[in-house]
Amino acid sequence: MAAIRLGKNHLRWCDECNLPVLEMNSCPCCGKGTHEVEVTPPGEVRPAFGHDIDMIRGLVDTQFGEGCGYALISEGQIVLLNKAPSLDRMDEIIIDGKTAATIRFDLAKGWIFLNRMQSAMRISKKMTKGYVVIDDAAIPFVKESKNLMAPGVIDASPEVKDGDEIVIVDKDRNAIATGTARMSAADMIASDHGMAVRTKWYKDEQLMFSDKKHTWDEVVKANEQVIIKRRNEAVEFIKKTIEQYDKPAIVSFSGGKDSLCTLLLTMDAGLKLPVLFVNTGLEFNETVEHVHDVCTRHDLQLIEETAPTDAFFGNLVQFGPPAKDYRWCCKTNKLGPTVGAINKNFPDGVLSFIGQRKYESEARHNKPRIWVNPWTPGQTGASPIQSWNSIHVWFYLFYKKEPFNVWYTRGLDRIGCFLCPASDLAEFDIVAGNSDRYPQWNEYLDKYMNERGLPEEWKKYGLWRWKRAPQSIKEEVQRVSGKDVSELTKQTKSPEKGPLNIKVQEGYSPCVIGYSIEAALSRPIDLDRLVGFMQPLGRTVEKDPEGQWASVDNITIYREGAIISKANVENDARQKIERLFELIIRSEQCVGCGLCAARCGMEALRIENGRVEMYPDECIRCGDCFGPCPALNFRNIDEDI
Repeated sequence: MAAIRLGKNHLRWCDECNLPVLEMNSCPCCGKGTHEVEVTPPGEVRPAFGHDIDMIRGLVDTQFGEGCGYALISEGQIVLLNKAPSLDRMDEIIIDGKTAATIRFDLAKGWIFLNRMQSAMRISKKMTKGYVVIDDAAIPFVKESKNLMAPGVIDASPEVKDGDEIVIVDKDRNAIATGTARMSAADMIASDHGMAVRTKWYKDEQLMFSDKKHTWDEVVKANEQVIIKRRNEAVEFIKKTIEQYDKPAIVSFSGGKDSLCTLLLTMDAGLKLPVLFVNTGLEFNETVEHVHDVCTRHDLQLIEETAPTDAFFGNLVQFGPPAKDYRWCCKTNKLGPTVGAINKNFPDGVLSFIGQRKYESEARHNKPRIWVNPWTPGQTGASPIQSWNSIHVWFYLFYKKEPFNVWYTRGLDRIGCFLCPASDLAEFDIVAGNSDRYPQWNEYLDKYMNERGLPEEWKKYGLWRWKRAPQSIKEEVQRVSGKDVSELTKQTKSPEKGPLNIKVQEGYSPCVIGYSIEAALSRPIDLDRLVGFMQPLGRTVEKDPEGQWASVDNITIYREGAIISKANVENDARQKIERLFELIIRSEQCVGCGLCAARCGMEALRIENGRVEMYPDECIRCGDCFGPCPALNFRNIDEDI
């Protein structure tokens, strides 16, 4: 995945003091120069907590032998992590001022440790497995970025197999390169031709190692100047914004680190603003407890709005699992309660301080620091920390010695709904083992899968998280499973044929730019037949080659009955849904009356074998066919559209 730079990299390092330093070219402790730490953009660096360090050490020991974990990260060492773009989750590990290694979540294997030269040099003398010994004569070729061929191998740890991450060492166990095995250990040693290891990191580097250890308090003290400067600017912004807008002010608090930072900054500004917490009903129990604890300790008024108890699980019957590209739950569980809370408590509008940062996403990078919320009427949003990096937030929280959400110490780097489809499989792996709420979702997925005849891989690879999986995911699933995504998402069982009902969720959504409507039919439809009937909606009807969806004019329908309509304004999105549903009824439940065919002057609609048939090549998209239809007028629906 391409790396996206959303702002300046503020992380620097003093090698003399072995300290991370933010923004400053000179170390505030010794006065010597600092260097920029090279990380993959956007550079959302964060502290590694005890859980993270234990996991990394465990991975290293498992892959390369007992003791390698502590050779990489010694006791009391400051470690930072940087979340890098990946198909699932990948974190760069920063030690002693260098990006030393990477951990990546693989769909088939789970977490994998990937050495770079810094980590390879740290663990090479301790390794009891995961290594390949290279002949001296082959070393220059590898150092010239050549892959290691089998004739250059003189030994290898016996468990090495094709696809393993390995370290290439010389006879004295000095690290020469890192890479991926392309043969088993036995084949490497026995073969006189072929690639043994595809090398990745091979350039000579000086080992960056320091025995100087620091506590996080010492790190924060060294960066106090930058923290105070950032805090003071944010405080002035808060004060000026309140003066500028003649509205009551609040803090929107989600229970995450960014909104906590924003809340504390308003208190630094001398304010005790009411705190709005929208409990989606899908929050971690610990998040709800944390929000209440913060407000109690700081004596702040808490305005808590909770989604109806059946807002999510009650709607699953019709909508099915939410997806990255089908986030109906944002409207039922987030947008609705937010609008309700503001209308009830602030009918004349409100100024809301929000923990939004430009480093979080491209969409947030492009947003102004103050904005009118398009999906929450009456709310003006303002972000005091818009230009802060994640590490600024963490250092400020450490500086304030403020307790934060416990889930950050369990491996999550962001806090939201416990089953959010935007989550990585790595995050679900963490949540499944630590949350008493996850079994309910796991049970639902099993039931949904079994009722529809879906294979185990549908759940295993998190394919419920997309209506239309991106190509990169399709390729990865094909690699690890040997099967096409279309095969793994095809429902072999479906509800019985019957009257078609439709249920709709609509509105501006935090997850979608513009106006969107997500709808769900009560049962799957004959998509192949419907494609022809969609011709009146637009010039080009696009059909999935695998037969799972069809799309025209920014409205998409899926074979199992999910519908997504997008537009810049409400009326356009709504009209598309209305017209598409009329065509679905005509396609699925035609009673053969001939009314629509009679209205079609081009004879694109014809009655054949007791029902209307569509000849799309004859359609000129005049719209004359839309109108009275017995199947449409006498249907049963859950919600009028």
